[in-house]
Amino acid sequence: MTAPHIRIGQLGEQTVCNHLKRKGYVICATNYRKKWGEIDIVAQKEDTIHFIEVKTVSRRTLPDSVTHETWLPEENVQAHKLRKLFRTIETWLSEHQYDGEWCLDVASVWIDPVHRRGRVKILENVTGES
Repeated sequence: MTAPHIRIGQLGEQTVCNHLKRKGYVICATNYRKKWGEIDIVAQKEDTIHFIEVKTVSRRTLPDSVTHETWLPEENVQAHKLRKLFRTIETWLSEHQYDGEWCLDVASVWIDPVHRRGRVKILENVTGES
């Protein structure tokens, strides 16, 4: 049996894939994994490859001290995670011999698992610089 936080994460990733498709993106891959990291979604829109890190929260996964409306899932993408993502992106680029435009985006998802609905916010072209 899959842990609740894993199911919520999977639901969030599917919600983002559906959102991206509606916005004209083509999903190239999901859950691209290497020993040193994972990219949740690889998608293309026009001439740009988007590497998308998905962060999902629900009422079930939030700490009791935090309200659902004020929690920012993207706050979980910190410097260490960014380093792992950029290393994994470099590997993908090399494996696919891709030298075109690309960016790292972060998708924040607020899920209502009972009704299987979510709200998505995309932060585009995250660099890790302040």
